[in-house]
Amino acid sequence: VRGLLGARLSVDINVQILSKALTLDPRHFEDPQFYDQLTRARREASSRPLAMVTDVLQLGQSVLMLLGYIGLLWSFSPLAVLVPVLAALPAAAGEMRFSKVAFRLRNWRAPETRRLNYLEYVLASDEHAKEVKVLGLGPVLLDRYRTLGESFYREDRSLAVRRAGWGALLSLLGTLAFYGCYLFIVGLAAAGRITLGEMTLYVVAFQRGQQAFQSSLSGVGGLYEHDLYMSNLFEYLAIPTSAQAALASMGTTAAATDVGAAGVQAERGIRFDGVGFAYPGQDKFALRGINLFIPAGQSLALVGHNGAGKTTFIKLLSGLYQPTEGRILLDGQDLRTLPEEVLQRRIGVVFQDFNQYQFSVRENIAFGSVEHLADEPRIERAVQRGGAEEIVRGLPSGLETMLGRWFQKGVELSGGQWQRVALARAFMREQADILILDEPTAALDAEAEHQVFQRFAELSAGRTALLISHRFPTVRMADRIVVLEGGGIVEQGSHDELLAAGGRYASLFALQAKGYL
Repeated sequence: VRGLLGARLSVDINVQILSKALTLDPRHFEDPQFYDQLTRARREASSRPLAMVTDVLQLGQSVLMLLGYIGLLWSFSPLAVLVPVLAALPAAAGEMRFSKVAFRLRNWRAPETRRLNYLEYVLASDEHAKEVKVLGLGPVLLDRYRTLGESFYREDRSLAVRRAGWGALLSLLGTLAFYGCYLFIVGLAAAGRITLGEMTLYVVAFQRGQQAFQSSLSGVGGLYEHDLYMSNLFEYLAIPTSAQAALASMGTTAAATDVGAAGVQAERGIRFDGVGFAYPGQDKFALRGINLFIPAGQSLALVGHNGAGKTTFIKLLSGLYQPTEGRILLDGQDLRTLPEEVLQRRIGVVFQDFNQYQFSVRENIAFGSVEHLADEPRIERAVQRGGAEEIVRGLPSGLETMLGRWFQKGVELSGGQWQRVALARAFMREQADILILDEPTAALDAEAEHQVFQRFAELSAGRTALLISHRFPTVRMADRIVVLEGGGIVEQGSHDELLAAGGRYASLFALQAKGYL
């Protein structure tokens, strides 16, 4: 039963942890303190709940036995019960204190534990193997791993020695009290005040009662320690999310939208109204003072140097972050009041740092619209639109081929091939009326990139399209171009208008064109 219960709890607790992770915002995953919380919650999430249940059962058994022996010994002498109990309390208190010290020690070094795990990952993962080998980083990183691991051992050894020393010293009181009572009972028998049979009865009852009492104290101490560690899990599960905050302020937000958006409720498109955003823990704004309207069906290109705020703009529009200032309206409705699933259905996006799933080609593409995982025609259309037909034809099992090297018979793709698969994944979302490409063709050659964007232009006809690219032949295909710099809009217009203006866009275009001369 204990084995089955352990397996059941292991699954259920980890499902709770991962379910909570799905509700968290991207800002949490960029916060080191959150990863410390996650590490503490997951570290003993599988073992502690089972240990707590086991200790509760054992404690119940010990208490039942103890009550029976107390009833017997109390009739003999109340002191035979009270003296061992009082003598054992210091040892129990000491054990609880050291349990708390051990808990604090492991919590304090959660950042170092993550660093140790990261070093292990770098030293033994396919993602880092080539560079670690070529640059000769192995000995350096291994030495860091060994140093950190040794520091953990020294801390644990120091605590274990102190815990054992004080435990032995304090438990000596209980041992002395036990043998004192034992001699007292034997003395009464020797003096003829109790019979030999009564002495045997009381000695055995006293011995078993002492064992039951020690087991009860041990169970209480174990429960106390488990409770300390379980508090990490409950603390993690109680992390508030933006969705919860939005629900709490829904009435206020909705009222503000009705009042402030008067006259724009009927408009079709995306409006950034005084939007500013600063990443958690950062004083500097990544975007600020953004006022922009993108009519439905228009294609818009975002241009600017790295760090200008282009990807942040996309993350805000996708609902991954909430604006620090201002608001974003979609067809006149504040994104904060729009259900997450509704926004997800309307947007198809390929990020610059797209995922490479260690699953089959079919799943890598169909994940773009999970409700259509078995829709063969839709998957084939996505493959064609993403330009991945040749890749699929060249794989040993076609769409059923496993990608990546993590699992048996997996096939690794080049960077450009992975990008085509990611593009096909975005085109799975046929119902989306807003398409976003965030530098999705960086690993493609110029000809392949041109083909992708030509196809993108055809497929986005009648839809709102946003694209980020550093290549101006691609950017000029958009209806309108917005130039971001320092987190704000410095220019906007068509390609010809911006060239004629001779501003920032014109200088960037001339600089890039010079590279082809």
